[in-house]
Amino acid sequence: MRLKLVPQDTAVPFFRYWKVTFGGSIVAMVLSLVAFAVMGLNFGIDFRGGTTIRTEATQPVDVGAYRNAIAPLGLGDVAITEVFDPTFRADQNVAMIRIQAQEGAESITPEILQQVEAALVEVDPTLRFVAVESVGPKVSGELIQAAIIAVSLALAAVLFYIWLRFEWQFSVGAVAALVHDVVLTIGIFAVLQIRFDLAIIAAILTIVGYSINDTVVVFDRVRENLIKFKKRPLREVLDLSINETLSRTVMTSVTTLLALVALFVLGGDVIRGFVFAMIWGVIIGTYSSVFVASAVLLWLGVTRDWSKNDSDRAGTRFSTGQGS
Repeated sequence: MRLKLVPQDTAVPFFRYWKVTFGGSIVAMVLSLVAFAVMGLNFGIDFRGGTTIRTEATQPVDVGAYRNAIAPLGLGDVAITEVFDPTFRADQNVAMIRIQAQEGAESITPEILQQVEAALVEVDPTLRFVAVESVGPKVSGELIQAAIIAVSLALAAVLFYIWLRFEWQFSVGAVAALVHDVVLTIGIFAVLQIRFDLAIIAAILTIVGYSINDTVVVFDRVRENLIKFKKRPLREVLDLSINETLSRTVMTSVTTLLALVALFVLGGDVIRGFVFAMIWGVIIGTYSSVFVASAVLLWLGVTRDWSKNDSDRAGTRFSTGQGS
């Protein structure tokens, strides 16, 4: 007996109120941009600059104890991670402590550094501070620029790929869905003021890949059904195609969310922001594949040219013109 999250044959009228859902997505994007402009993002050390301290100890690293020791100093955003390397000795336990730039300075002062060292030594007397490095505003600005370029290039690559695989209407729909996902992710981070660092950029790029995978599955079925059902209106073909892929979509999303929720609950503060972005991305990525990408395709229209011989129809592409 196989588990089925949705029935084998469904007939959900996804596009009965497609103008309402599509309009709601546009409103959500506008509100996200407003939140970003008004509230801004809570940039982490990667983008704001700060100081990185590398420590070594013979005792195992206790990230929670380190964080509790530093918290009373009121240094703001502090990220602590344990470093693993197969070349380390058995008694070589390494940690990286990143402290945000303090107001009016590019890095923490020697006095604050001494306070941090004293607080950590109380937790672990074997602790040694082997390296201290600072990241200034210039480097942080370069990281922001590189992050924007990375996301933009990813969207451009997707646009080109879908254009080659399908037609320009499909390409516009897919990229509209990706822009929707990225903008809403930035908006939720602005509203909730969750720390935004390079890990979140990695999450956004992962969201782009997840969303386009789901969109391509739907578009592949749409293309097949456009050839199979030559006389059906495009709206009915889209509804049919999404219903036929609904079981796969739900199963993929639910199983992915199960793993992500477990990581969010049990993974700790270090990866919580990244995992939250992934959870949010899976949800809105699934939504956008149906209610944004397919809605744009319905809005632009796909004209099928069946004037050619049957032998030519198997390879027929869909375009807005009457000839190809």
